[in-house]
Amino acid sequence: MPERKIRTGKATQAAGRRTPLVPTQDRSRERFDRILTAATEILTEKGSDAFRMSDIVERTGIAFGSLYQYFPDKSAVIGTLAERCNAIGRDCVRRDLTEMKKLSDLHTVLCRITDGYHQMFRDHPVMHHIWQATQGDRTLQAIDEEDVAFLAGLLREALHRVAPKQSTTALTAFSQLAMIQIAAAVRHAISLPAADARRMLDLFKRMLPADLSALR
Repeated sequence: MPERKIRTGKATQAAGRRTPLVPTQDRSRERFDRILTAATEILTEKGSDAFRMSDIVERTGIAFGSLYQYFPDKSAVIGTLAERCNAIGRDCVRRDLTEMKKLSDLHTVLCRITDGYHQMFRDHPVMHHIWQATQGDRTLQAIDEEDVAFLAGLLREALHRVAPKQSTTALTAFSQLAMIQIAAAVRHAISLPAADARRMLDLFKRMLPADLSALR
């Protein structure tokens, strides 16, 4: 009987890379999580450019052969961490969107999503390094693009509930643009000193739409 089963995410499959083995047995799962914990620490300390698979081996004592059973390469490690962070972000956006009871709530909810996304980057510093890694890796870009598309879909569904007469095509375009802008603004803010980031995000939030008048 095999020691573990393979479970992969849609983003991992779409990226066209060898997928990590996600173990189901307790012992293997503990090792898998230990690898990701070490990778998170190393990425936070050294950044994505300096991060190496050998760093994980050195920190965990797990042999290269065992490490590669779970993760075929550096991109697989970072991609798995990205998907875990994305899952946290999706839960936060779902929560915020439940507060949109009517169209007039749109601006408040978009501001809340912006603040929540920014706080998530502050709470999980590794996210900034993960995002930096996506800039030069097409595999990781695919994961990032899928996440933005997923979040846009959540926003579109919420808008459809409060503005059912709007066309799906228009709501889709609006939602995609809104989520792309929020992601870009927050990622830029993270690169700034705290006071500058807050000022920039405050200005950005004032620019967010309060209704769907742009679709007319």
